[in-house]
Amino acid sequence: MLVDSYGRKVTNLRVSLTQRCNLACVYCHAEGELSPSREISADQIAEILHTAGRLGIRRVKFTGGEPLLRSDVCEIVASVPSGIESSMTTNGILLEGLAGDLKRAGLSRVNVSLDTLDPDRYRQITGKDRLPDVLAGIQAALHENLTPVKLNMVLLKGINEDEVDRFLQFIRERDHIILQLIELLEFNDCTLHADLGSVEQDLRKHSERISTRRMQHRRKYCVNGAEVEVVRPLHNTEFCAYCNRLRVTSDGKLKPCLLRADNHVDISEKKGKELEEIFFEAVRKRSPYFQ
Repeated sequence: MLVDSYGRKVTNLRVSLTQRCNLACVYCHAEGELSPSREISADQIAEILHTAGRLGIRRVKFTGGEPLLRSDVCEIVASVPSGIESSMTTNGILLEGLAGDLKRAGLSRVNVSLDTLDPDRYRQITGKDRLPDVLAGIQAALHENLTPVKLNMVLLKGINEDEVDRFLQFIRERDHIILQLIELLEFNDCTLHADLGSVEQDLRKHSERISTRRMQHRRKYCVNGAEVEVVRPLHNTEFCAYCNRLRVTSDGKLKPCLLRADNHVDISEKKGKELEEIFFEAVRKRSPYFQ
């Protein structure tokens, strides 16, 4: 079991498969990866996952960039060892054609990044006219039982703050969908950071049921049958206190903290006991960003 010096058990792993993407979102921060020199191989990912499983990792989420741009994405999913649940975050554009293959490879569920249901706003945010493809991808994921499908909606100041109710209605009309409202990270003098606090107050007021997830102590609200999770990583000691994740960058480094880029540990081409020790080294470097 991986436990850091603050008593936090590490049971989740996020693996970035690529920094390539078929969108150009205005708020993209590439999870701190500025200029990766290469993409980690499928063989090395399999080695990392098997080592992680031996050390107590029980969930892996594949991310990007856009992970579905990897031609070997189904091979990678199929390499997840028994005992680890796998999921993926995708923008959904290629999901319609791959949902069945991903399910057969062993993927449990998907998160789809979708910040608006309005075609013009979608073009404004992403630079592309691909909203119909995303909606078709969501439907395919539901059909293949890659559920629950979570819609990741980043709240953007002056752009989509008025669409929360529209998203709630969208998921009420479909079974097995959960809305995740996500606070935008602050970076590069970003001016799109919206007040998620006031939105959460409104959810609390209208909810018939409120629960707290163990993961990062995030709140889940049920509003007239629609489930909503709120993810607030900024200036949030609870988010850090309950963090249970390590990250693997697309070029093969272990990243102990989402909000830091100065403590990565290289795991490229490492195997066996050496790789295990690097996991322990990364865990020793974990420190809550907000204390």
